[in-house]
Amino acid sequence: MSFSYSPGKTTLVNLMMRFHELDAARITFDDVDVTSVPRRELRSRIGMVLQDGWLFGGTIRDNIALGRPGATSEEVLEAARATYVDRFVKSLPEGYDPVLEDEGGNVSAGEKQLLTIARAFLARTSVLILDEATFSVDTRTEVLVPKAMSALRSDRTSFVIAHRLSTIRDADLILVMEAGQIVEQGTHAHCRLRAALTRECMRPSVRLLRRRSDAYGASSAEMRCLSGLSLRRFTEAV
Repeated sequence: MSFSYSPGKTTLVNLMMRFHELDAARITFDDVDVTSVPRRELRSRIGMVLQDGWLFGGTIRDNIALGRPGATSEEVLEAARATYVDRFVKSLPEGYDPVLEDEGGNVSAGEKQLLTIARAFLARTSVLILDEATFSVDTRTEVLVPKAMSALRSDRTSFVIAHRLSTIRDADLILVMEAGQIVEQGTHAHCRLRAALTRECMRPSVRLLRRRSDAYGASSAEMRCLSGLSLRRFTEAV
């Protein structure tokens, strides 16, 4: 899913997880209405990786194991290797056993996200919600985080929330949302083509609006509103 700003993505996720209930229509997984499934059971089937990963005060091993209490040590290590956590852990003197500060203050943002991805991998849920999950990367992890995300999505149904089409090239279906409405849908190639056509069609209108804004002394902020900022954000994000 690709979004402009304030499109209703949080509401959509909350409805899927049943933090809010639907007033009309319905949401189904494998033709099963989510309202017929107890909340605890529903949420146990859905893994989430958000824009800002979270960690608690404990070892690296403990933070990963939280994804599935009762998992064996080998299963924890397997999740770490599959999601490239092992790459940076090997450089640590204490390996998987150093104690992390609350919120992971002693690891980088990208390393924190890798640990969150490993936890979701260990959980083995059938459905994933990934909300701007590649946002928190740094120079040390900018290659590893996308690879870890690819491993996480393998053989799972994934809802990927992103502002840039380039981050969801391999999606089977992309829904472009704005103000709570689906304004476009298709593959990456389809949406990219439509975005390019829209950009070309907008150019004459934008030039005309600029001339009018100069004539009437419109401010730059007013000009941005007139020329459809949210649409340009979408077309420029391809």
